[in-house]
Amino acid sequence: MAKVFNVGLIGCGHIAETYFRAQRYFNNFRIIKCADINKKAADKCARNYKIKSVSVNELLKDKNIKVILNLTIPKAHYIIAKKSLLNNKHVYSEKPLAVSLKDGKDLIKIAKRKKLYIGNAPDTFLGGGNQKAKELLEKKIIGKVKFGNAIFAYPGIQSYHPNPEPWFAKKEGGPVIDMGPYYLTALINLLGPAKEVTSISAKGLNKREIGIGPKKGKKFKVQCPTTYFSTIRFENGSIIRLTLSFDVVSHLRNHIELYGEKGSMVVPDPNMFGGPVLVTKKLGNSWKSYKTNHMTLGKINIKTQSSRANESRTNANYRGVGLSEMISSIQSKKTNKCNGNLSLHVLNIIEAIHLSARKNKPQKIIVKCEKPKLFTSKEINSITK
Repeated sequence: MAKVFNVGLIGCGHIAETYFRAQRYFNNFRIIKCADINKKAADKCARNYKIKSVSVNELLKDKNIKVILNLTIPKAHYIIAKKSLLNNKHVYSEKPLAVSLKDGKDLIKIAKRKKLYIGNAPDTFLGGGNQKAKELLEKKIIGKVKFGNAIFAYPGIQSYHPNPEPWFAKKEGGPVIDMGPYYLTALINLLGPAKEVTSISAKGLNKREIGIGPKKGKKFKVQCPTTYFSTIRFENGSIIRLTLSFDVVSHLRNHIELYGEKGSMVVPDPNMFGGPVLVTKKLGNSWKSYKTNHMTLGKINIKTQSSRANESRTNANYRGVGLSEMISSIQSKKTNKCNGNLSLHVLNIIEAIHLSARKNKPQKIIVKCEKPKLFTSKEINSITK
């Protein structure tokens, strides 16, 4: 029977719902206390999930808690993760690891010194969709991947989020910080680490209008670029064109397409866990579908639309598997899959995309990481209920 770790939650916003539900799927963690800078939010969370609401400092000092689940806003990720490590807690954070590469490096340094684990979202690359694509690529089904396209593009969150301003703020805003981690982590899982980035950027609108909530109709200033076009060169020679935008009403492009020497592949949405992988090996041939809905982390588990915008009946959502796999890795003394070096490499690419667009010149990726290994059925079965 798996040993259950007590987890303390800091940041009681919308995403917390998903992690509480993850306790139904995974067998080695239990969220026992929560805290938030907004005490009302923490108290509401505690009532909803029948746990205790405490202050941040009280939670960090609790010796019964071994892991901090850091679900704060991006600009607070660094300080909360640092406090967690300095209080001898392992920490698993939502993406990104930090807002700056300097802060990310500091967290890795502290964790190594104190022999603690850092885990970091996204963990969606551990789902059936990306893992099936990885399995097929490693079988050389389309040969060596030479080129590819990836895209995330939509109008932004101002129409359905009551407080959208942080997504358009100067240092923490923009689509690269918000959605880049899903696409970059998925690509690294499939192709290995990146070595160089070239980008251009633009701002679609100078002002946006809030669509719901008490501030409905209020206009706010957009303080960052909202569309980026980036070319990423990977260590293995692959070249991927990545589009990330808050300025597109709608589109019909695939999330990720990979073009190999012997065929082409469509990889499902990296913000989700399931979805089929499509492969064709000859011009004019039909696309063969490799379904993932039979896989443990690919099965559709959302029966009705929840309040989360990224959930529907057509998708699987097993967010929390990265936290569970980290806890398993702590117990077995191995490197966790959503590890600090992987997250730091992703943060390096994010910063390089921003710098390249500002300076109008390519940026080398200086942080190295290992290409993740396949998430085996044995590993998955050991942490699932």
